[in-house]
Amino acid sequence: MAREAQRFFANRGAVVGTVLICILLAIVGARPLLSAKSPDALNIDHGLTLRGAPLPPSAESPLGTDDLGRDVWARIVAGAATSLEIACLATLLALVIGLTVGLVAGYAGGWVDHALMRLVDLVLAFPFLLLAILLASLLREADLASSIAPVVVTLGAVSWTTIARVIRGKAMAVSRSEMIVAARALGASPARIIARHVLPNLAGTAIVMAAIGFAQNLLSEAVLSYLGLGPATTTWGHMLFEGRAYYRTAPWLVIAPGVAILVAVIAFNLVGDGLRDAFDPKEST
Repeated sequence: MAREAQRFFANRGAVVGTVLICILLAIVGARPLLSAKSPDALNIDHGLTLRGAPLPPSAESPLGTDDLGRDVWARIVAGAATSLEIACLATLLALVIGLTVGLVAGYAGGWVDHALMRLVDLVLAFPFLLLAILLASLLREADLASSIAPVVVTLGAVSWTTIARVIRGKAMAVSRSEMIVAARALGASPARIIARHVLPNLAGTAIVMAAIGFAQNLLSEAVLSYLGLGPATTTWGHMLFEGRAYYRTAPWLVIAPGVAILVAVIAFNLVGDGLRDAFDPKEST
């Protein structure tokens, strides 16, 4: 791991991405200290102009207020926690599904591999966003609109295919190595071979896919929330949805969450690229 770490920190983009992610996590962790205001506290009397318009950025409200007098900075900080939580859980779910399918397909081969890859092709046959919208709409009918569960399940259920394909290719290559042949000759069971020999050799690839998938899920959550299919809580995508009608008169309502989403997605993509170059430098050439 020392060589991988050295290659990772030699990548300037990866270092920048890591710093940005640390700042985001620090903001989430220090949320009570960074904003004493509640993100959902209405302030009709003092949070709006005399004409009822949102207040522009000021010393009291660094990012201004929204149409209900709520502090935008407080909502950005609260939205960071929710958006990152959704992206994290969705990525973990996709990683579990993708790893399982990819490992089984790559190691077993034959008809098992063929059947699982046809399942992957079936999911990929549907446009990612349209499938996500369909699943999110169906799950919202289960009286879970206020929960993050529908979005997490939706994103996890549609984003595992790429992970499965990459893991399947790596697992197939590892399964044909002399190490695996020797383990089979010694009578090791398939489960033991996968757990002790195949899976550890795929750890680097799984980490890379998780970082890249995290960025994709973060952006996808924002899209679903903007379309009104996200959780009924404060997220960056939901803030974009609420501020869309004021993009001319109060542009900070869309600029603030838009910049937050942009910075977070770029940060995780930079880290994902750095991890890919660190664990498999041949693929970056």
